[in-house]
Amino acid sequence: MQIDEGSAGQRLDNFLLRELKGVPKTHIYRVIRAGEVRINKGRAQADSRLALGDEVRIPPVRLPERVTAKPDYVPAKEFPVVYEDEHLIAVNKPAGVAVHGGSGVSFGVIEQLRQARPQAKFLELVHRLDKETSGLLLIAKKRSALTALQDQFRERETGKTYAALVIGDWAENKKVVDVALLKFTGADGERWVRAVTSSHDPQAEQAKRSISLVRVAERLAGYSLLDVTIKTGRTHQIRVHLAHEGHPIAGDPKYGDFDANRAMARGALKFDRMFLHAKRLKFAHPASGAEIELLAPLPPDCERLLASLRTP
Repeated sequence: MQIDEGSAGQRLDNFLLRELKGVPKTHIYRVIRAGEVRINKGRAQADSRLALGDEVRIPPVRLPERVTAKPDYVPAKEFPVVYEDEHLIAVNKPAGVAVHGGSGVSFGVIEQLRQARPQAKFLELVHRLDKETSGLLLIAKKRSALTALQDQFRERETGKTYAALVIGDWAENKKVVDVALLKFTGADGERWVRAVTSSHDPQAEQAKRSISLVRVAERLAGYSLLDVTIKTGRTHQIRVHLAHEGHPIAGDPKYGDFDANRAMARGALKFDRMFLHAKRLKFAHPASGAEIELLAPLPPDCERLLASLRTP
């Protein structure tokens, strides 16, 4: 096989695991160690990096008989594009749409986008957003862009700011939430996150330091509109941090104030989603290194809610 742009930069073992779906991982590592996998006719290691144009020889392997299950139908769909070039796409994801299939969801943004763009050789998520969160989502069109952008996210070299409407009056002097977070699976089988504030907590060592910077953008009757910039990218970070401070996000179905959510959905406001929106993203372009700053306007339902709350 000849390595194209979609596989350039990938480790050999990961490439083979993708190409030989169904072949046991132990068998793949065995043929690599035995020297049966060659890159440009030379022996290779599992962690060898593939380059564009490399020739990879894969020995014959017996694939398991495929079960011809009917694949789930994935409707092709484009999403509002905020930025696009040959390296990446930034879309404004609607609330209520998962970013990928799994956990009871058969498809998400990435699967629908691949269906809508069958000619695209490579489309991969750079990062994730919760299903309930709207806003900026980055998708790489080349593996080199994917690894470069993910490195920036990992090293916290990106600026990610969210708009969050919270219940209550956020204190002006509360600008930093530095509270460790711990992921766990609840009795319901769902993934949850909780704040860990004491070193005496039996799971304190497993918790990860998490930092959110908070600025009050606007004060409204009974609510505060916040700009939250995250310095760490933990699961449910903003939702848990704000709820821990006593100001849950309006409409949050997991960590929110359920009575207030119900009243907001059924009352005059008619707002029945979580008000968390990824509004700003700043990063270095993966090819040119130029600073890119993207902005996504608030969805119309969020704007309507704010207008209602501003009306005396």
